[in-house]
Amino acid sequence: MTKAIKLLNALPPPQRQRLMTLAREVSFPEDTRIFEAGGTADRFWVIRSGAVSLDQRVNSLRRVTVASLGAGDLLGWSWLFQPRTWDFGAVAFSPVRAYEFDAGAVLRLCEEDPELGMTLVRSVAEVLAHRLEMTRGKLMEQYTLHRRGVL
Repeated sequence: MTKAIKLLNALPPPQRQRLMTLAREVSFPEDTRIFEAGGTADRFWVIRSGAVSLDQRVNSLRRVTVASLGAGDLLGWSWLFQPRTWDFGAVAFSPVRAYEFDAGAVLRLCEEDPELGMTLVRSVAEVLAHRLEMTRGKLMEQYTLHRRGVL
C-alpha cells in the first residue's frame, strides 16, 4: 500500500504560504457529522489533530467506514470536480482541529498562480489514488465477510 500524501507538505514553501493565507482554523466535537454524501462540496479541510471517518451509506440503516483520516490528511476533494457534491460522508471520530479552505477562493488562487494550481491538483490526485486503493481494500474485506455470512 502506498503512503498517504500530506497535502501541505507536498507544496513547496512559497506555495504553501500562499494557500495558508486562505486557511481558517475550525474545530469539530467528537461525533459531529462534517458533511453528508450528496451535499454541496464548497470547502475542504486539512486535519491538524484528531480523527475523521469517511463513510458510505449502504442502506437507510447502515453506513460502512471506507477510510480513517488523521493529522495532515486532506478532508474533502469533491470541491475540485463537477458537480461539486460530496461522494462520501465524514464524521469526527474524536475532537478534530483543522484548517478550513473555501473552495472558490482556492480555485481563484489557482487561476492566479497556475504553478500552485498544478501542484495542488497533482497532490489531490495522489490523495485520490491512495484513497481509491484504501477503499478497494475495504470493499474487498466487506465482500469477503459478507460471503462468509459474518455480515
